[in-house]
Amino acid sequence: MFGSPLLATNMNKNSQQLKTPIAFIIFNRPDTTQEVFNKIKKIKPEQLFVIADGARNNEEWQECNKTRDIINQVNWNCKVHKNYSNKNLGCKVRVSSGLDWFFQNVEEGIILEDDCVPHQNFFQYCEDLLEKYRDNEKIMQISGQNLQFGKKRGNADYYFSIFNHIWGWATWRRAWQYYDVEMKTFPEFKEKMEIKKIFDKKRFQKYWNKVFQKTYSGKIDTWDYQWTYTCWLKNGLTCLPNVNLVTNIGFDERGTHTKNKESRHANIEAKKIHFPLKHPQIIKTNKKADNYTNRHVYKTRRSFSVFSGYLIRLILNKIGLFNIAKATYLKLKNR
Repeated sequence: MFGSPLLATNMNKNSQQLKTPIAFIIFNRPDTTQEVFNKIKKIKPEQLFVIADGARNNEEWQECNKTRDIINQVNWNCKVHKNYSNKNLGCKVRVSSGLDWFFQNVEEGIILEDDCVPHQNFFQYCEDLLEKYRDNEKIMQISGQNLQFGKKRGNADYYFSIFNHIWGWATWRRAWQYYDVEMKTFPEFKEKMEIKKIFDKKRFQKYWNKVFQKTYSGKIDTWDYQWTYTCWLKNGLTCLPNVNLVTNIGFDERGTHTKNKESRHANIEAKKIHFPLKHPQIIKTNKKADNYTNRHVYKTRRSFSVFSGYLIRLILNKIGLFNIAKATYLKLKNR
């Protein structure tokens, strides 16, 4: 820890160095870490905060140390702060504690993991929006990730969403201060069915209550569902770009939650966003985009059996046979 908070300031557009601090989360993958570091090196941040977990066994320390050695490649004027664990804490504890440390020392910052390769102008995108929404508590996060697969939402360069994608993102201490990795308020949230305030569709409500329950119970070793829960508790929104700005290259057997190399979300091309940014006129969630995300990213579409049952009933109603079919079914069932 450091004695006094290090205040993040906006980047001087004529400067070659990024003034906004970066938190870089690393572990045991030197190859992917090097690719992300190469992007960071080009922007030359004045401050780099490195969060590293420890190895799970003796053999893994070799890869962990190779990964940490990459940080020694910093060859520009940069204050490097290291928060390295000498034991394995796991995804939930390591990332959450590391980000707590980060925001104890900066007012705002950009967060990158070791497999999230940003487009070079991702950094300016984050800086511009960190400045624009710095004092707007409705906005909880800036994300560089787009999972709309070519569908543009609205007429601006970004839109507002309830989904806070975390493959390349930024936020403020004012938002992170509400984060609780243990989700202590969840039992009351679930009992009062607060999820209804977020989703009107029952299948969405059921899906997210189940995810939050598993996270609260410790069945999922993660930190990010807790952050989503925090943002929803505060009725917060995230800025999502209309082009994807970050490529996740970490889909392989070494990934914690990203093992499927054939995933639609793996290696999505990062594209350029143009400046000055065109801003949305109204701060309001794009429900069409969020419904698409629920259905296609989180797979909360109707199951085939439910949908086909609905379709059969619709057809039978149309031809006037539904009541006859229902009576026949009940008769056979009661035999």
